Amino acid sequence: MNISIIGTGYVGLVTGACFAEFGVTVTCMDTNPHRIHQLQSGELPFYEPGLLELVKKNVQENRLRFTSDLQEAVDQALAIFIAVGTPSADDGSADLSAVEHVAKSIGASMSGYKVIVTKSTVPVGTATRIRDWIQESQSVPCRFDVVSNPEFLREGSAIEDCLHPNRVIIGTDSPQAMAIMKDLYRPLYLIETPIVLTTTQTAELIKYASNAFLATKISFINEIATLCERVQADVQVVAKGMGLDNRIGSKFLHAGAGFGGSCFGKDTAALIHLGESVASPMCITRATRQVNDLQRQHMVEKIQSVLGDLSGKTIGFLGLSFKPNTNDIRDSPALAIAEALLKQGATVQGFDPEALEEACLSLPTLRPCQDSYDAADQADALVLATEWNQFRNLDLTRIKSLLRQPVIVDLRNIYDPQKLQHLGFDYLSVGRPPVNRGPAEEGPIHSQESLVEVSSS
Repeated sequence: MNISIIGTGYVGLVTGACFAEFGVTVTCMDTNPHRIHQLQSGELPFYEPGLLELVKKNVQENRLRFTSDLQEAVDQALAIFIAVGTPSADDGSADLSAVEHVAKSIGASMSGYKVIVTKSTVPVGTATRIRDWIQESQSVPCRFDVVSNPEFLREGSAIEDCLHPNRVIIGTDSPQAMAIMKDLYRPLYLIETPIVLTTTQTAELIKYASNAFLATKISFINEIATLCERVQADVQVVAKGMGLDNRIGSKFLHAGAGFGGSCFGKDTAALIHLGESVASPMCITRATRQVNDLQRQHMVEKIQSVLGDLSGKTIGFLGLSFKPNTNDIRDSPALAIAEALLKQGATVQGFDPEALEEACLSLPTLRPCQDSYDAADQADALVLATEWNQFRNLDLTRIKSLLRQPVIVDLRNIYDPQKLQHLGFDYLSVGRPPVNRGPAEEGPIHSQESLVEVSSS
């Protein structure tokens, strides 16, 4: 089967590469000629682990190609996936202008039956609007079907999520379109991936409801973390105790600087707007966003609590992307916190394994560093803002020797407080009691994890 993907961002390019890996012939189309030239030259426009290798493999095997010609993409495909951006409008609603443009362009270009599939995250009712846009743009009336097939890809592990998804949602009222979609996903039957068949409206809402619920779990544990700080409790042990209940689960119960990225913020805003438009207020989702906004300010106050007046202070930052294993800085908590520190007169010198260039373009006054140790050099404190794995095993003795003061503020709770105290640091984390520097001593250090015991008795 031949398919086309319109849009070569995270969703479009990963989806195209993975369908090619399934044996489908895929044409990825984008209106940005520079991006298409990059891809044809074997370069990616963004960082995603494993994606470059998958793209190169399927290009070499003639299952994946790139074009900027929409007519070509429409002509060659039975199914056409729309994977363009739906950013937040000023009122919080999803901006569907790109989706509308693509739908109308497809309508004007098609001359035979097509299945139009929305991968983009879109509000309930968008499938109906896409059908209308296509019909009004057709120069020659021809039959087509519209399918909602939302994506659930996590940046940093998108390939795994695409090749081994925990579910596939297919929404359509057409038996023919349903059969085509089931055939596209046939390789997943071998690994018994659940396939949920439903209406377009339900499929569209599943995506928003899923993201809003995950965002709510993050805001909830961050609110509990603030409470833990007030009552001298440990949020990591609280989260572990909660997560062992199968009704709750352990995922997304990690206290930190709050959620960011391109999805949770805009999708919760869109869900709130949708609820208001049909007189069904999304009170919990609204509170989720409020807690997340407050969490970033709380992180700034945490840094202030140890450094006092920030004017003239130098702060080292480890991590600038919104999460590890990506160079995406959209709505990054790390960048938002760094910007707030800069506004208060601090100098921020930062390092990120993949997002440093993008961060410096966004924050021109940010001082770029070549590695973690460069970020610590002559800083009054070191802030761990994004939990890249390489930050977990730093030479902390060397870090201490580089800092003006032995202060680490860990906004992702990746370090063991006892170890940091043993090494002579003042250490602040999220939702755990702070520790003050102690005398550096030789001898074993008991890890924090060892203090969390699970007994069946």
